[in-house]
Amino acid sequence: MSYYRFLLIVLVLSLLAACAVPGGGSPAPTPTEEPPSPPPAQATDTSAPPTEEPTEETVPPTETAALEARFGPEAQRIEFKSEDGTGLVGYYYPASVDPAPLIVLMHWIGGSNCDWAHVNLVQWLQNRGLPEGVTANSACEAVDLPFTLKLSEYPPMPEGRSFAVFAFDYRGHGDSGGAKFQGSPEQWRQDSIAAVETARDLDGVDPERVAGIGASIGADGAINACDEGCLGALAFSAGNYLGIPYNTEVERLGKDDKPAWCIVSETDPEAFTVCDGVSGEFYKKIIYEGNDHGMSFFKPGLSPDTGQNILDFLLAVFEN
Repeated sequence: MSYYRFLLIVLVLSLLAACAVPGGGSPAPTPTEEPPSPPPAQATDTSAPPTEEPTEETVPPTETAALEARFGPEAQRIEFKSEDGTGLVGYYYPASVDPAPLIVLMHWIGGSNCDWAHVNLVQWLQNRGLPEGVTANSACEAVDLPFTLKLSEYPPMPEGRSFAVFAFDYRGHGDSGGAKFQGSPEQWRQDSIAAVETARDLDGVDPERVAGIGASIGADGAINACDEGCLGALAFSAGNYLGIPYNTEVERLGKDDKPAWCIVSETDPEAFTVCDGVSGEFYKKIIYEGNDHGMSFFKPGLSPDTGQNILDFLLAVFEN
């Protein structure tokens, strides 16, 4: 082989070695080149879309505002029936909490649901800023009671506490049916039971946290009707007026650890005999001098004052 032919072969082999790529294909990238990146995987976004900053129009209502939208503090007229079909009327004052403990108020003979607004017990229990007196219920005309307690004369309601209130008229009274001031003890007892059953079904009420407060015939009605869901009864001058002995009703509640309290004056012969003759672990009697009866305990100057007695009773019932 000549020298020039040898050089030609070496040159050709060198060129082939420089251009060859293992496995064939395009030349490998130089060290300074980045290989192209694959496109990112298309992940499914399960997160919630970004929310807009709330404006005054889109801010959800607060719990209080939602409650106000359902029912305000004003009285709502409720029509219902007693066991014998007699039409009865009550007024419901919603609380500022939901569900709320419920107080059913039962008036004395000759009175009406308006008595409780007149003495400002409704407004104090509800604790929602209703005006003093019967103006809390526009359906009530002026109530002729020679006594009352101003809201300022009640003790402060514990912070955040608000009770739903249902005050009704017995048959023969107020807006309810029946002959004026007429009714038998059994009929009024059935009215009391119907009132509690009706009130327990009202919107915003806790049906398992109920208490009754009553005066005279309503005092017996409050304990007679204290059954399912009712946790206690406060009587202003109970006197066996509705046909069932008060002491047997106190005993019935006591078996379930339910407070039964009686407020009475020592010169009220009928009521004093009844209340003073009862005892029990969950029974309490508060006896005053004088001759006050029923609603007449709602006046200033008593010691202990009526508002404090009621607050103590409520705490005994609902704090246990």
